[in-house]
Amino acid sequence: MSAQPEPHEASDNTARGHDRPRGITIVINARERTITDKELTFEQLVALAFPSAPTGENVLFTISFRRGHGNKPEGSLLAGETVKIKDGMVFVVSATDKS
Repeated sequence: MSAQPEPHEASDNTARGHDRPRGITIVINARERTITDKELTFEQLVALAFPSAPTGENVLFTISFRRGHGNKPEGSLLAGETVKIKDGMVFVVSATDKS
């Protein structure tokens, strides 16, 4: 999945005098991640937040975000939905047990 944190590798920007590869920095649960995707799915965000996510029929995830694009700067994401990514966007991904 390309939403995983990317190692810093040489890119086309290096040839133009830029030291950093192209990427978008987002914050998920207070941790910075650099991604290359322009959109992420609910499932990709859960995987980034919880690499070994809890499983089971009673586990639910909720995602809220802020600092998004102008037409939707904040909101929540439901399973199966996608969101356009913007540099500096902040996500909170929570796991809950519906017991």
